[in-house]
Amino acid sequence: MIIAIDGYEANVPSRVGIGRYAFEILKGIYALRLGQASRIKGQGIIRFRIYLPCAPLADMPRQTAWWRYRVAQPRKLWTFLGLPFALLLDRPAASVVFSPTHYIPRFINIPRIMSVMDISYLRFPELFRTKDLHQLIHWTAYSLARAKRIFTISEFSKSDIIEAYDIPRNRVIVTYPGATMNINPRSKTQNPNIIAKYNLSKHYILSVGTLQPRKNYSRLIEAFAKFLKQNKQKFGSVELVIVGKRGWLYEKILSAPKRFGVADKVKFLDFVRDEDLPGLYREALCFALPSLYEGFGLPVLEAMAQGCPVVVSNSSSLPEIAGKAGVYVNPENVDSIAQGLLSAVRQRNLIQGKQRIRLGLEQAKKFSWEKAAKKTLEVLEEVGKGNG
Repeated sequence: MIIAIDGYEANVPSRVGIGRYAFEILKGIYALRLGQASRIKGQGIIRFRIYLPCAPLADMPRQTAWWRYRVAQPRKLWTFLGLPFALLLDRPAASVVFSPTHYIPRFINIPRIMSVMDISYLRFPELFRTKDLHQLIHWTAYSLARAKRIFTISEFSKSDIIEAYDIPRNRVIVTYPGATMNINPRSKTQNPNIIAKYNLSKHYILSVGTLQPRKNYSRLIEAFAKFLKQNKQKFGSVELVIVGKRGWLYEKILSAPKRFGVADKVKFLDFVRDEDLPGLYREALCFALPSLYEGFGLPVLEAMAQGCPVVVSNSSSLPEIAGKAGVYVNPENVDSIAQGLLSAVRQRNLIQGKQRIRLGLEQAKKFSWEKAAKKTLEVLEEVGKGNG
C-alpha cells in the first residue's frame, strides 16, 4: 500500500494553524511507523509518498526506504496542477491520498481524505477578504462532496460541517490536536530572560493567534482598556501582549490600542519561536482568547498545559476544549470580556485561581498529537485497503 500525503502546508518555516496541524500529524504518523518498522501484520510494508512544491525543510521527517519526498511543480496552482499531475504520473499509483487542508487534489480517481479545521468562512463571511472567501466556499464544497473521509478537530466543528454540508455523520472523524510543547509547568522557564528578551512588563495578559478579525482582538483591546481604567490603582502596571503574525484585515487591530488610549500598554510580538512560547505562557497572569469562532483553539490548550489560567469565549469549540478550567465570557460584549480578565487576574493566586490551574493541567492531558496521528493513520489504512 502507498499512502500519498499533501505536505504543502506542513513544509513552511513559521507554522501556525493548519500548518502546525499538518506538520504534527505528519510527524506523528512517521513516529508511529518508525516504531512499528512500517509493517502491518499480513499486509507487508506500507510506503508513504509526501508531495511538496519545494525541498523538505530540515525539521521534516527524514527520508527512509518507506518514507519518500516527491517535489512537484507548479506551486501556484498546487491542487489544480502540481499535485494531481504528479499523482497521475507516479507509479505504482497511490492507494489513498491525504490532504491535511480544506482542498483535495483535482482530476484523480484515487480515494481522497481531507481535513477541515472549521467553517468560520460560512458563519462569519464578513471577516474574510473577498478572494479568500470565494476560494474557501467553493473549493471546500467541491472537496467535501468528493472526500471519502473528513477529519476535523472538535465535536463542535464536526456538527457544524454536517449541518452546513449535509454530510453523513460517519464520514466526519474528530482527531483532537495536542499541545506541541512539553507539559511541564513546574520547570523553570526555558528562557529565564523571557521578559527581558521581549521587553515585557513583569505583569501581563497574553493572547496568541494570527491577527485576523475572527480572533476578536479589537474587542479584547477595548476590554483591556476598560479593565485598566476600572482597576488602575491595583493593576495599572499590567500589559496586554499579543503574539501572532499578520493575517488579513489586521489594520484595525493594530490601530486599536491608540484608539482606546492604551498604546503604551499593548505589545504586538508578531511570530514567536516555539521554544519561547512555554515561558511566555507560564509568566503570564492569564491567557485570553475571546474569539468569535474557533474550530479548536490550540493556544488555549497550550496555555492550560503550562499552568496559565484561560479566559475564553462561551461559544464555538472553546467550552469543549477548556472544560471546567475556563473563565467564560461573551465575545460580543466588551464588559463581559473585561470582567473575565479581572476575575482571572484577581483570583490568580487565590483558591479559585489555583483550582482553575489544576483543572487546566488535567484537561490538557486529554489531548495529544500521538492520539490524533494514530487515528488518522487507522483511517488512511482502512480507506487505502478499499474498506472506506
